[in-house]
Amino acid sequence: MSIEKNIKVSVLGATGMVGQNCLRLLENHPWFHVIDVAASERSSGKTYREATDSKWVMETPIPDAISGLIVRNVHDFESMPEDVTCVFSALDLQEKQDTRDFEFGYAQKGYAVISTSSANRQTHDVPMIIPEINAHHADVIPIQQRNRNLPGSGFVAVKPNCSIQSYIVVLEALKQAGFPVDRVQVTTLQALSGAGYKALTNPDLKENVVPYIDGEEEKTEKEPLKIFGEVTENGIEQSTGININAVCTRVPVVDGHTAVVHIGFADVVPTIDEFKSIISSFTAEPQSLHLPSAPKIPIIVLNEIDRPQPKLDRDLGNGMTVTVGRITDETFFNIRFIGLSHNTVRGAAGGAILMAELLAQKGFIHVE
Repeated sequence: MSIEKNIKVSVLGATGMVGQNCLRLLENHPWFHVIDVAASERSSGKTYREATDSKWVMETPIPDAISGLIVRNVHDFESMPEDVTCVFSALDLQEKQDTRDFEFGYAQKGYAVISTSSANRQTHDVPMIIPEINAHHADVIPIQQRNRNLPGSGFVAVKPNCSIQSYIVVLEALKQAGFPVDRVQVTTLQALSGAGYKALTNPDLKENVVPYIDGEEEKTEKEPLKIFGEVTENGIEQSTGININAVCTRVPVVDGHTAVVHIGFADVVPTIDEFKSIISSFTAEPQSLHLPSAPKIPIIVLNEIDRPQPKLDRDLGNGMTVTVGRITDETFFNIRFIGLSHNTVRGAAGGAILMAELLAQKGFIHVE
């Protein structure tokens, strides 16, 4: 069982959609306590309620404990409360290199940086963690600290892209059961919230399907290779054992990314019944550690012919469970299925919080 913790945290980019969701999920969290919020200069100096009241998009109200906090300028390190040890960064600057430097700037000050940005995902000594798959990649953190001369408490860790969350844990369950997948063809149907607040209010995206998302297919194809890679003395060496081809589309759904997934196996092919049994019984380190945000059942198999559906299934396991259905033999590959995950919970804020829980339990984040 996990021990009691008292970890003071800050949320960077707190006024944006991912930052809002992070604050919503951190309300009443048993380990993490938000005592600082930060955003751009135009929001700094205002109370959080003043800065977000007109653009708060969560279904629940602004948490009372947060509403009166004064928003700090994210570039002002000096006004950070002294007892903050961990920052959740939901911020993307205009240039990726600026975001990389920004995140390592906080790490250099001794903060554990848990980021939802894509900027450092392909940085070789930065772990990109889905806790059910590659918890051991936390072992790269001391290498990162050595490479970059960071203080012992400072590091950057990132969560992967939301587009892969609805199926990649299925691949891990199969690999652990002795059925490694070596090829994947995936078509994603990605919700509007994945593109932020502007997408939700963009009339061009209503009643429409956009068959291209800039940069998304490259992330979908490359990021699993790092997740399935191995930690070396210099960083993470990407896997060469799997090939992924992706088509990523934007659909008029508010929350919930769906993926149509065709998989082929390196050697032995499981039966459909074996496939269902393997993934529905899968558990991993977050479940054995009883991490607060970990779903008890990471993957739920739905047998109804018309499931999963975002509206019905995205909130299972408090938005942290992956649902899988339409499992069948496949003509050109071996098996086809449809996966679904909540893109702003499992795929963004919730995934970042679960990763932070894992790193706190492993001793990488300072605990009072």
